[in-house]
Amino acid sequence: MIQRFTLTIAAAALALGLAACGDQPQEMNGAGVKQDGVPYSGVGKSQYAQGGWSVGDKASWEQQLKARAQYGQNDYTRMSK
Repeated sequence: MIQRFTLTIAAAALALGLAACGDQPQEMNGAGVKQDGVPYSGVGKSQYAQGGWSVGDKASWEQQLKARAQYGQNDYTRMSK
């Protein structure tokens, strides 16, 4: 009885051990790397786009980033009162 139980446990452990060896390699299969577009190209017309920024205009995009950094994320200018 005890030998049968031990044999069953050993067989189950062997089966689980062999199942772990069946992992398949995860490769891109020739798909290559997808390159992102330029950040100021945007996603097109959106109701969430900041006013004063036009899609594809690098200068207005940089201006909006500077304005956000100065007024929206600078605690010294926000807490001046």
